[in-house]
Amino acid sequence: MVVYCNEQLESRVVFDFPDCPKPPLRIGMSECLRGTRVRYDGASAEASWPKEQLKDLFDPVGICPEVSIGMSVPRKAIRLMGRADSPRAVEIENTQNDKTVALKGFARSEAGFINQLSGYIFMKNSPSCGVHRVKVFPFDGAAPIRAGQGIFSSELKVQLPNLPMEDSGRLFDEVLRENFVTRCFAYAHWNLLLPNLSPRVLIEFHSRYKYLLMAHNYSAYKRAGFLLSNLRVDFLAKADAYVSLLMETLALPATRRGHSNVMLHLQGYLKQKISQKNRQNLARLIHQYRRGEQPLQAPITLLKHYFNQYPDEYISKQAYLDPHPAFAGLRRSL
Repeated sequence: MVVYCNEQLESRVVFDFPDCPKPPLRIGMSECLRGTRVRYDGASAEASWPKEQLKDLFDPVGICPEVSIGMSVPRKAIRLMGRADSPRAVEIENTQNDKTVALKGFARSEAGFINQLSGYIFMKNSPSCGVHRVKVFPFDGAAPIRAGQGIFSSELKVQLPNLPMEDSGRLFDEVLRENFVTRCFAYAHWNLLLPNLSPRVLIEFHSRYKYLLMAHNYSAYKRAGFLLSNLRVDFLAKADAYVSLLMETLALPATRRGHSNVMLHLQGYLKQKISQKNRQNLARLIHQYRRGEQPLQAPITLLKHYFNQYPDEYISKQAYLDPHPAFAGLRRSL
């Protein structure tokens, strides 16, 4: 339980700090990925994301921006044309039929609703929804380049820069899949705090996520500590800056070096509790992981074993050890 002083109300408030949300999390998803036949050719794309690996983690809300702006099923295909940094979404057979403004307008109109979700999985390569390396065709007829982003997804990124977003195809990569799920659960946890956000609540949140942040980028971890060192001035601006730093940092998958650094820090909490031999075995396992000889789950499991034997209230709250539900097994092959 966290007790804090809300300076605006000048009253004492009691707030039960919430645990990380339980699955399934509500996330946005391109409607075709849910199996609905809304693609330009009347097909679906249900096989374009690892549904079985993620099915119990998420409760997807389907959105098809092309159908939502009035395009039919089936319909004339569109593609991105122009410059990679500011493409237009136009019909292939009639480039004068431009859907860019409509798609951006729909993204802005839906941003308020989507802001209540915990993440978004977009259809890969889509001129409306793709997040990474969407083909952009120059108007001069030159060869296309894979450097674009879908019109709808790029505008949502402008409106909701902290929302975890990922392409469907990239989620078949085990590292990127685990990373996306980690971000979604961290973002959902943050959103639970917003109605009761205060300096003390922000500090409590950071204390739970500091080691996860450290694993992804030690420099960002240090910047976060400096940012939160004085919350008496510009608190709301600093809270916004903090969550932006957190989500931006978590978007970069943690390295073996980053994980190893954190696990060695956690081992320090066991220094006076386990034998020298057990400390050496744990350190050896961590270094084996760092060299690529062991999966991440091996030292993590041993750390959890010792902390179950010798509970530590501070460590028990760390998001690093359980950034997402264990049943999904997302760390088994990292």
